[in-house]
Amino acid sequence: MESFIITIARGYGSGGKQIAIRLAKALGVKYYDRELIRMASEHHGINEAIFNLADETHSANPFAKKYTSTEIAPPSSDEFLSKNNLFNMQADIIKKLAASGESCIIVGRCAHHILKDNPNVVKVFIHADLPHCIENVKEYNGVDDAEAKALIAKFDKERAQYHKHFTNMEWNDARNYDVCLNTSKVSFDKCVDIIVNYLEIIKDMEK
Repeated sequence: MESFIITIARGYGSGGKQIAIRLAKALGVKYYDRELIRMASEHHGINEAIFNLADETHSANPFAKKYTSTEIAPPSSDEFLSKNNLFNMQADIIKKLAASGESCIIVGRCAHHILKDNPNVVKVFIHADLPHCIENVKEYNGVDDAEAKALIAKFDKERAQYHKHFTNMEWNDARNYDVCLNTSKVSFDKCVDIIVNYLEIIKDMEK
């Protein structure tokens, strides 16, 4: 495994982004989060604000158009600015990153599923007990307990629906990942150590 990609799915308030930042520093690689939106916007010539409206959100509307094609619709299509097509554009950027041979970390956006057939991908899920997430969200967002709990419920629900729509699988199912870590039990830095060690084990097995 000369190059690698670590994908990080995360519950809101679990510290997944903080772990990704520390992991990128420890491994000396880039991490991609919202930058993927900018890259997709520039590549496909679509206002970044349009991508932001569809970023990791999806309603459970039973009348919403089902996700059936990974092909990118052309500008002439009525589907060009649909959530499904915006997802495909962003998935295209993720696939191009993987094909470039650049080692990196990708946060969210179903990257673990998009790259599921890539042997150089390590899929990580970061979660935490609700009281722990509430304390983190209170600290980061400056809100009270009730507001923090509401934000967690909102974002986790949106991420779960987004994941289900585009992968037809459950977002928090451990079977979708190689490593699952509970930051209520393990510190951010220790999570980084565990992921780095796991990566080294995989590399050693391939020698």
